[in-house]
Amino acid sequence: MNFYSRKLIKPGDLNARNTLFGGALLRWIDEEAGIYAMTKLDSKNVVTKYMSEINFVNSAEQGDVIEIGLGFNKIGRTSISFSCEVRNVFNKKTIIKIEDIVFVLVDEDGKPKPHGKTLDNLKLSKS
Repeated sequence: MNFYSRKLIKPGDLNARNTLFGGALLRWIDEEAGIYAMTKLDSKNVVTKYMSEINFVNSAEQGDVIEIGLGFNKIGRTSISFSCEVRNVFNKKTIIKIEDIVFVLVDEDGKPKPHGKTLDNLKLSKS
């Protein structure tokens, strides 16, 4: 798992309990994983296809800094998938885990399109 970006939890990111709003966190995860999929498939034409069960383990509060980690799962003919873990930077407690997030390369009409990538040409960083 490689951790790519960090976010400072601000007042606008909080729910009614004054903890991190899950919807904000999922938006950040989708954006981070989408960017990663774009860089691996060399195209901006990727869409989120699937997200497995989402397991909120701990919360975050205003002023906390979180980091978003992604790990490569597999490559398909038109898709690429990752796992995700978000953790608190300071205490390293896991906030959320997602086992599988799938992105699909699409054509101009939004239909799945083969990307031609293999494990050999994905340029994955070593963990």
